[in-house]
Amino acid sequence: MWGIVPAAGRGSRIQPLAFSKELLPVGSRLRDGAARPCAVSEYLVERMLRGGATRICFVISPGKSDIVEYYGAGYGDVPIAYVVQPRPVGLCDAIFRALPLVTPDEPVIVGLPDTVWFPEDALGSLPDDALSFLLFPVERPEHFDAVILDAEDRVTEIQVKRSDAASSWIWGAFKMPGRVLGELHALWRARGRSDEYIGTLVNAYLAEGGRAVGIRAGRSYVDVGSLDGYRSAIALLGEADRNGAPGRLSLGEPAAQACGP
Repeated sequence: MWGIVPAAGRGSRIQPLAFSKELLPVGSRLRDGAARPCAVSEYLVERMLRGGATRICFVISPGKSDIVEYYGAGYGDVPIAYVVQPRPVGLCDAIFRALPLVTPDEPVIVGLPDTVWFPEDALGSLPDDALSFLLFPVERPEHFDAVILDAEDRVTEIQVKRSDAASSWIWGAFKMPGRVLGELHALWRARGRSDEYIGTLVNAYLAEGGRAVGIRAGRSYVDVGSLDGYRSAIALLGEADRNGAPGRLSLGEPAAQACGP
């Protein structure tokens, strides 16, 4: 199973940084008996591994060689591949850059590398054989992509950053078979590659008879792409530690106390 990590964005909301936003230190971990900073993207990578991913693909821009230097050829025993998005033209374009690596019969997980969320094992609740969205409750859904479900938890609409969002449940990650990724790519091309956000493309996919489900297995979700989000992530990790749920697990090592801002 592939885990696709779109990491080609500029990160303009939290600039200036001297490195890629996906390497922003958030919290800490224990390695060789000492606490070390933890890059925010590691939280997603580890959740993907807990969700069954056996390979990770980072989609990076030409200027983000520091991500390659940080992760190298693998994360522990899990191999990492890199593909390049020449220009930052949206999430859809970034995700489809990894399509040549994916076979039709293998599942794919997609998540956002500047987020921190709980529970850590929530991806395990998503089915392998359908387009499925991992949903989280938030107070300000208008800042995210709100997901509308019917009585049987089928997705009827994704409302992309709408001020009148009709649901407080947003997607934080999604999973699908490789063949569905191929179908979405074909539709995206047929629509002139005009979809920047995955939500608008999925809405078109549903209108053409496609199917997606929403799984409300998420408990808490923070977008770390802004200074306020960074502070919220630190608070969330501290709360997880206080409640006995480790904020950081790395390569089988115990979690360290989350560091302060």
